[in-house]
Amino acid sequence: MIAPFGSKPESHPELAERLRQHVDRLAGLIGPRHLGRFGALDSTASLIERELSGSGHAVQRQPYRVHNIEVANLIAETPGTVPETGILILGAHYDTVEASPGADDNASAVAVMLEVARLVHDRQFRRTIRFVAFACEEPPHFYTGDMGSQIYARACRQHGERIVGMLCLEMVGYYTDQPRTQQAPEGIPRLLRTALPRRGNFLAAVGNFRSWHLAWSFRRGFKKATCLPLFSIVLPESVNAIRLSDNSSFWDQGYPALMLTDTSFLRNPHYHLPTDTPDTLDYSRMAQVTLGVVSAISRLAGTPSPSRHSQ
Repeated sequence: MIAPFGSKPESHPELAERLRQHVDRLAGLIGPRHLGRFGALDSTASLIERELSGSGHAVQRQPYRVHNIEVANLIAETPGTVPETGILILGAHYDTVEASPGADDNASAVAVMLEVARLVHDRQFRRTIRFVAFACEEPPHFYTGDMGSQIYARACRQHGERIVGMLCLEMVGYYTDQPRTQQAPEGIPRLLRTALPRRGNFLAAVGNFRSWHLAWSFRRGFKKATCLPLFSIVLPESVNAIRLSDNSSFWDQGYPALMLTDTSFLRNPHYHLPTDTPDTLDYSRMAQVTLGVVSAISRLAGTPSPSRHSQ
């Protein structure tokens, strides 16, 4: 069970319930999503496409082949009013490892991405916002050219697109207030370790040195909408833990990017296991992540007009 909140932010129960439903469909109904269960992977892509379309977005598929099997990245876009100011990307991978239903990894992130897309679709921003669901992030594809984010980021560079920032949602659903539940990644200097949180009750926004300005701006926007703790840090890429998601594909192309995460195996005992199930997640805090990301996007992409949506 999730530990009690303590002083939790406002819960936004309707948004939390929508997030729960997304995760239940992905990790409960569909289950493990990988090439070995291609029907499940394809059903997941169709579900994401349907949800994005239902919130008013036109969805484009970027197909490519892995081991002679066609997979696809899914792309939806909110065009900017001044498109030459650049493109902001919010992305999440939708596959899992073989043994896990992947509630936190990475249905939680897909759910937040879908809800952010729903909440901003009728707003206008100066910059274009893209929502991208990536195929094939997990092993055996990780650190290979078969990663969906590698395919997508390379295409952005080849087309000369001005990506001003990429926000990578990677495991954003597991939180606990219990002491000593948060570990530090290997490679962190000893002096810095003393400043790291010891309770797993925060969202982390992690960048490389090139992404420091994106991290600063994201933090300012996020904190306007929620009092959920946010730990922001930029580190050298020699700290391997900060390269363990799709943000690294954009760093490889020279784009600024952040990994937004509950810190994965540094906190969640269900990482890559069959026990990574929907009942282990904290949907009230996921709602706060969603609202914080919406606010951060508003800052990064330019102040929008009022939305017709309620939260």
